[in-house]
Amino acid sequence: MLEKATIARPYAEAAFSQALEEGTLGDWSVFFGNLKLIVRDENMRHVIHNPKLSDQQLSELIIELCGEAISQTQKNFVRILVDGERISLAPEMAGLYEQSKAAAEGMSEVDVISAYTLDASQLSTISDAIAKRLGKKVDINASEDKELIGGIVIRAGDAVIDASVKGRLKELSNLFAQ
Repeated sequence: MLEKATIARPYAEAAFSQALEEGTLGDWSVFFGNLKLIVRDENMRHVIHNPKLSDQQLSELIIELCGEAISQTQKNFVRILVDGERISLAPEMAGLYEQSKAAAEGMSEVDVISAYTLDASQLSTISDAIAKRLGKKVDINASEDKELIGGIVIRAGDAVIDASVKGRLKELSNLFAQ
C-alpha cells in the first residue's frame, strides 16, 4: 500500500498551483487548517465512513462546516476529494501544502527539540544561525523531550543536527560496539 503522503502529494501540489494562480496562498492555508480539523474530529470520522451518506451529502456537509470563507475552487476541491475517497488524507495534504508555501515564501520550518524549555533569546540565536546557514527565513517549532537528557536536536527538512546528550551517548555506544 502506498504511503499516505505519496497519495496526498498530487492533491497538495494541485492546490498549491491553484493558490499561486489565484494569489490566495493564505486563504488556502486557512482552508486546509479547517479541513484538517474537520477530518480529524472523531464524530466526523464516523460520518465520513458512513455508507448511508452519499458523496454529494458528505461534500455539502464538509463545505458547510468550512464556513463562508470557502471559495468556489475550494468547494470543488472538497468534492473531488470526497468523490475520490481521499478526504481523510486532508491532514497530509495540509502539511505538504504548507511545505510548498513556505518554500515559495523563502521560509523553512525548523523543529528544535530540547531537553528543557528554551527562552526567547536562545530561540532567537538558534533561529539566526539556522537562517544564515540555510539562506532562508526560518519558522522555529520548539518542543521539549526530557529523554534527550541535555542539548538539542534540530531538524530542517531532511537535515538533522543531533547535539543532545542522548545522541552523543548513542554514538559512543556504537563506537564501543565496533
